[in-house]
Amino acid sequence: MSLHNDGHRLVPVVLASQSPRRRELLTLVGIPHDVRPANIDERYLAGEVPREHAERLARGKAAAILAPGAVTIGSDTIVVVDGDVLGKPRDDADAAAMLRRLSGRSHVVITAVAASWNGRMLSEVEEVGVTFRTLSDEDIAAYIATREPMDKAGAYGIQGFGATIVERVDGDYFAVMGLPLNRLARVLESLGLTYQFGPVRIGQRDGTA
Repeated sequence: MSLHNDGHRLVPVVLASQSPRRRELLTLVGIPHDVRPANIDERYLAGEVPREHAERLARGKAAAILAPGAVTIGSDTIVVVDGDVLGKPRDDADAAAMLRRLSGRSHVVITAVAASWNGRMLSEVEEVGVTFRTLSDEDIAAYIATREPMDKAGAYGIQGFGATIVERVDGDYFAVMGLPLNRLARVLESLGLTYQFGPVRIGQRDGTA
């Protein structure tokens, strides 16, 4: 473990996800990290509501990776409309059905983030309202032809071609991408770590170690 230039030790970061969007977001805010995808059972438990499900999976991913000395980050994102969860589409027809359902209306994106360090686990959940413009059948077919919808919950990605079908975002844009960065910084701070526009380190912003 190396030293920060103020004497505070840097903490290695492990992202327990194979999502390229989450990797991009950590890189965007200057957090060096290793990627070690977690392989956990993502099926719903009986009676589990969407918010609880997302938080349980985020915590499960963070707990699944053993990385002594490192802080491990897990996250999970789900799309909810009319109380129903839209996962990744099974095929083109399923993607089209999802996009038709989301067309011209609002839905909720729920993203949970969890961090595990030094024997402690903390997590938070962000809920964001997203509104689509009205999509024609031609729009839907053309978007599916890009293949972007096929590996994404709700059959769209806001950071790609899907940006052109989103009319409004009410909340944290980065949570819709898959990692609520503001909440992540707060979770890290609650664990006794600090993100201060660069690598994660031990100690609070007031200079205590």
